[in-house]
Amino acid sequence: MSARVPSQPDLRPPRLGRARDWLIGLTLLIGLLIAVEHRVGWQALIAPWRTLSPWLLAGAFALTAVSYALRGLRVYEYFGPLVAGRFVAVLRLSVLHNTANNLLPMRTGEVVFPWLMRRWFGHGFLASGASLLWIRVMDLHCLVLAALVVLWLRLPGWWWPGLGSLWLALVPLGLAIRQSGWVAQLPPGRVRRVLLFLLDAAPADTWLLARLYLWTILSWGTKLLAFALVLGHFVDAALWQRLAGVLGAELSSVLPFHGIAGAGSYELTGMAAMVPLGIDVGAALAGAVNLHLFLLGATLLLGGGALLLPVGQGVAPAGSERDRTPDDRG
Repeated sequence: MSARVPSQPDLRPPRLGRARDWLIGLTLLIGLLIAVEHRVGWQALIAPWRTLSPWLLAGAFALTAVSYALRGLRVYEYFGPLVAGRFVAVLRLSVLHNTANNLLPMRTGEVVFPWLMRRWFGHGFLASGASLLWIRVMDLHCLVLAALVVLWLRLPGWWWPGLGSLWLALVPLGLAIRQSGWVAQLPPGRVRRVLLFLLDAAPADTWLLARLYLWTILSWGTKLLAFALVLGHFVDAALWQRLAGVLGAELSSVLPFHGIAGAGSYELTGMAAMVPLGIDVGAALAGAVNLHLFLLGATLLLGGGALLLPVGQGVAPAGSERDRTPDDRG
């Protein structure tokens, strides 16, 4: 029996979180405001901005913008023929999705991605969500790889490149599992249908997966470099320590624990990475907050700029085959 889907795009805005999500986010925000005032003081915290080099700030912003563009290119490559010839619309979608993710609490910004894919490209909401899940898996895999690089900078040794190579080997292994067809051999049922649906949304061939992972590495690389440069102005620490702090803070962007505009959760994960490495609690808190202010400023500027990009005309009706499970499609 075929799944029922609407024949026209759903133009209603997505539900951006429950009251509980906003309450948790507000609690984190208030806790952050109190902690900063008690430990550092807001006036002392923002004072270093007066001596921040405009060239460093401009360079970090440019690298961040490049990172956003690479994320848009990754989405464009991922969906291939569905979005062909409409890179500008895909870039707008990708930037707005990241903007929503950075501003809304408890990962509710993720729903913007499948909603816009359905509205602008006619791609099924569930299928878009499944594709986004694979994109997040690539992000998390890349963050672990970056963590291995940080450990290698901290304590150079041949074993770190070895571990990195083994970790990278999991990428083609995942593709091999997808192509093996083992899921199709499972007994019919809900688990089989869900697994087949998720695998159907995954990258289908080696070269596509390689390109997607390349854009993932480049986008994270430019962003981590930009943020490490900014953090270096506020925290006196070695490059590997700053990269560890940025990685910790950015980990909050792929985990469910996320406050309003990341307030509280961003700083907490950043401090959790820096303090054990010998950075003073107050300095780590001040650095994480100022880095977060840079992130929010870049988010608002790039998100506002994305609103100026044209969407163009859609090419497919909503409710396509992509929102039906493989079993439903027979």
